[in-house]
Amino acid sequence: MDKTQEALELETQKWMEKLKKETSGIKAKGMKAAGQIENMNAYISDCRHFQKQGDWIRAFEACVYAWGILETLKHLDMIE
Repeated sequence: MDKTQEALELETQKWMEKLKKETSGIKAKGMKAAGQIENMNAYISDCRHFQKQGDWIRAFEACVYAWGILETLKHLDMIE
């Protein structure tokens, strides 16, 4: 594994751990938010799948997409 792959692995693991803490117990404030939480969870699942395969580029991308959804929901006050 080269240095880029190692860095992606470490960053993905770090941000997935933070994402796990941030998403624990969140609740949607409406149906639109519920749908987006479902999408976020799908990206989290995808990230885990790619991690198992050792595909760190796709794993990191999926993690970043999940974070983007979470941050958007926060900024729009769509979650508790």
